[in-house]
Amino acid sequence: MTEGNENVKVLITGGAGFIGSTVASACLDAGITPVLLDSLVTGRAEFTRGRAFYEGDIADGELIDRIFAEHPEISAVIHCAALIVVPDSVSEPLRYYRVNVAKTIALTEHLLRNGCDRLLFSSSASIYTAGADFSVDEDSALDPLSPYARTKMVTELVFKDAAQASPLRVLSLRYFNPIGADPSLRTGLQAAVPSHALGKLIQARTNGLPFRITGTEWPTRDGSGIRDYVHVWDLARAHVAAVQRFDEVLPLDGPNCYEVINLGTGRGTTVRELITAFEAVTGAPLPVEEAPARPGDNAGAFTRTAKAQRLLGWHPELSLEQGIADTLAWFGHREAMLGL
Repeated sequence: MTEGNENVKVLITGGAGFIGSTVASACLDAGITPVLLDSLVTGRAEFTRGRAFYEGDIADGELIDRIFAEHPEISAVIHCAALIVVPDSVSEPLRYYRVNVAKTIALTEHLLRNGCDRLLFSSSASIYTAGADFSVDEDSALDPLSPYARTKMVTELVFKDAAQASPLRVLSLRYFNPIGADPSLRTGLQAAVPSHALGKLIQARTNGLPFRITGTEWPTRDGSGIRDYVHVWDLARAHVAAVQRFDEVLPLDGPNCYEVINLGTGRGTTVRELITAFEAVTGAPLPVEEAPARPGDNAGAFTRTAKAQRLLGWHPELSLEQGIADTLAWFGHREAMLGL
């Protein structure tokens, strides 16, 4: 698979969700045809309009077989399907392991049976333990602090072992903190009550309530958590680059069958700094209140980006402020698009 390759198809699991649907849009814009698979437990059918779509479970072997029979041109799978809410994973760990790990194992078996050996995995930066300056790279120590994060790490271990014992090649993309929306507003956050900080900022502003800073005693420069807020469109562009360069990163006859790449901006932004940027974009102050950290929370981290630049030729192009503006634009458009 090379840049500019036409008639390429990719299967995107979780393709009706926030990340998966945005990746699908970026693929379409790059001339890559996405085929979407989603159970619609959290994804939205509206995000699949005009795209090849199968409603169902990633562990359904008969459905996977049918997808490959009807789309034999599929050359890679982008696996975005997962449960992602950290506090929910703390209260429902078995559900998270069943959905995120067990069903992914079944999916992998179905892919191998259908001769698919290229897999891009939506992993998470939440598996890292940050150094003194809160920056990490792909070789940094891992210490996932929530069941959600541990499901991502366990799944990576499964993929690494499976790749060593089969034709499978896996590129694990560890996301930092996606914000924004498709700039063309084709898709965005589907959740009515988002679990991440920017969504909660918008919710607080809309409802005229103070924004709650959860955790104010972290050892960061202002006590609030630090994150690497990457625009979801930059994230989607990275997936396109990963599809196009997959065989360069992981050659079929090469010594390596598993690779990890971090996807972030390379800049750390604290929650208080996010609030300041939000106020600058909206032109209005927002009252805040402080609260204890939530179960499973950690101080956070940001990534060093040299590996993504070297292997994918990718670097983020959109600013924090643009991510906030695009998120606000999406929330102004969301109800009409989703028929709410």
